[in-house]
Amino acid sequence: MPEVVGNGGSPALSAFEVQSGTRLVFGAGSVERVGELARSVGARRILLVTDPGLVRAGHGPRVERLLQSGGLDVVLFDQAKENPTTRCVEDCVAVAKAARVDTIIGLGGGSSMDTAKGCNFLLTNGGQMRDYRGVGKAAKPMLPFLAIPTTAGTGSECQCAALIADEVTHEKMACLDRKALACVALLDPALTVSQPARVTACTGMDALAHALETAVTTRRNPVSAMYSREAFRMLLDAFPRVLAGPDDLAARGAMLLGAAFAGTAIEHSMLGAAHAAANPLTAHFGIVHGAAVGLMLPGVIRFNAEHPAAGKAYVDLACAARLARPGDPPAAVALALAQQLESLCDQSGLPRRLAERGVDRTAIPQLAQEAARQWTASFNPRPLTASDFERLYHGAFADGGLA
Repeated sequence: MPEVVGNGGSPALSAFEVQSGTRLVFGAGSVERVGELARSVGARRILLVTDPGLVRAGHGPRVERLLQSGGLDVVLFDQAKENPTTRCVEDCVAVAKAARVDTIIGLGGGSSMDTAKGCNFLLTNGGQMRDYRGVGKAAKPMLPFLAIPTTAGTGSECQCAALIADEVTHEKMACLDRKALACVALLDPALTVSQPARVTACTGMDALAHALETAVTTRRNPVSAMYSREAFRMLLDAFPRVLAGPDDLAARGAMLLGAAFAGTAIEHSMLGAAHAAANPLTAHFGIVHGAAVGLMLPGVIRFNAEHPAAGKAYVDLACAARLARPGDPPAAVALALAQQLESLCDQSGLPRRLAERGVDRTAIPQLAQEAARQWTASFNPRPLTASDFERLYHGAFADGGLA
């Protein structure tokens, strides 16, 4: 965000616009209200989108029973997959069409939410997912959508984007439209306790990355900055507690709310180079998204810290989390932030080097070319070329820093 100095010598605010539309319902046990909340948006026949793991864990059947006990008809699609593809969305649409549903609920992590949103695009507006790549491509209204996250990571419950991979090329398509935004986000920390440790680690790192990236993008504004700071403060405090005590419900709640706040920040200010660099790693080497972001983020922070406004934003974040004091040099603060993330990767068992995940160094030029084409790269505070991404990948290959 460009800073213009006003007559008084302090930075004048750039023009911006924000709009909120999701009702946030938070609290342990709040999933019991799902029937009431669904009826409040006029639901009668619901498509419940989730994944096989959540069915086995009992969350899918429980939500289904809660809805049915409230007098609602429910059709289950339980085949959401990690990094959902266009084929997965089309399968979901077929179920929704056959059942003639009037409301969609996404239960799970970002993959279930993205599948549900993608289904909503095609069910109501027709065509294929590629038709909606970009912003505001849906001409017709969509069905009411309720989001129930069971992971504390993507913040998808507070975003209008569906991230869907092309079935053939595996390239992720970001399809954004405010009509796809959840009308209700139901945040019950008790649902996140059953997460496997690996999922907790990957989603937690993703949420931290969201807070850090949204704080410095070219689209950041005072509202997004508030969400970024509070999200980072909550997540940085709660993440080690959850790693040490998975049954700590208070820490789980802070992670869930922090992830939602970070997701709200994304909605207002977008993401940056770490996510742009992570997506090709997932597409070509199968590295889980949160782990891929964690691999790339320390180097991106060091890279961005040379940008004056980004360096100041990192100081603001670090001060909110009591990692720094006002007036500390931005370069030193960026180093401390990067080291903090690397320490959290170690604590959570996530890799810090690309070499540990079987990435072939000879693939770096192709990865860099693809990263430079990612939409999120365009919002990074320091513009990047493919050569810059090559440096970031080489730095993350062995030592987690810049080459």
